[in-house]
Amino acid sequence: MQKTKAILFALLAAAFYAVNVPFSKLLLAHVGPATMAALLYLGAGVGIGVMSLFNRQEQSAKLDRKDLPFVVGMILLDIAAPIFLMLGISYGSSSNASLLGNFEIVATTVIALAVFKEAVSPRLWAAIALITLASILLSFEGTDSFHFSYGSLFVLLATVCWGFENNCTRKISSKSTYEIVILKGVFSGLGSLAIAFIKGEAVPQLIDIVLAMLLGFVAYGLSIFLYIRAQNTLGAAKTSAYYAVAPFIGAFLSFVFLREKLTGMYLAALVVMAAGTALVAADTLVRQHTHPHQHTFTHTHDGSTHTHTITHSHEHNHYRADGNHGHHHPTSELTKELATHM
Repeated sequence: MQKTKAILFALLAAAFYAVNVPFSKLLLAHVGPATMAALLYLGAGVGIGVMSLFNRQEQSAKLDRKDLPFVVGMILLDIAAPIFLMLGISYGSSSNASLLGNFEIVATTVIALAVFKEAVSPRLWAAIALITLASILLSFEGTDSFHFSYGSLFVLLATVCWGFENNCTRKISSKSTYEIVILKGVFSGLGSLAIAFIKGEAVPQLIDIVLAMLLGFVAYGLSIFLYIRAQNTLGAAKTSAYYAVAPFIGAFLSFVFLREKLTGMYLAALVVMAAGTALVAADTLVRQHTHPHQHTFTHTHDGSTHTHTITHSHEHNHYRADGNHGHHHPTSELTKELATHM
């Protein structure tokens, strides 16, 4: 149940982020790239900050001093990545920027494996290969669809930054989600705002500021919040594989709202993407089993030692993930039986 919920969170995070590229493309006509990146993150930080005021039930631990290197890395990378993305969007097409975003999955997984030693199963590698193939199919549609223009290069730089950032966030994902997103939003936003000021970008109109911050709350705030919750259960590599649907949704929104061309290759690549996502789902599959178990326990009562063996049946989770087997037993029924014999 926990993994199913995490998968749902990852897919919702992707859907919320998908609105970012096409609507940022519209706002970039009135807002500079660094300013836009700043407003998106500030909208995320402020929005999640308001949400936290209405949530008193979070039991997660707070960030502490040992988390500082990962927090600093997360913030610095979150300053660089959206600026690169906004530059990529301003130089190129919205749909192309959305689709090139799929390379974040490859970057996240390779970094998770090489730097953070996170296990990557053969099934997950196959899923990543399919996702990358889908991205290539789309990228090479037509003679001008994919080329290493400044726009494409900036988007790829953004994906590498976010690949490192995803892994930094993974290291602290068990801590307070509200605290992480608020820190991300406020400090990354202020850092980008400082860069915008140094570059001399014009101050946008109030309506554009409000719209950009609202977009940031949805596309960055809610998306990051759900992404971190998913990451804590699934890990950086798997969460990023589910998140791969975001570029496809973003490209579709570009076709709808920006009238960018929808092709047969898009539909073919979508099928390949679905196959990749199905492999990721298979890699996190949880099945329920019921069969008898024996438990032997020893206790001392009135100076004498007693040994008891209990045979009972109960349902437990059996799963295979990252190449390892595991299972989890509910303790409530066994606890009752042990209490009866004590």
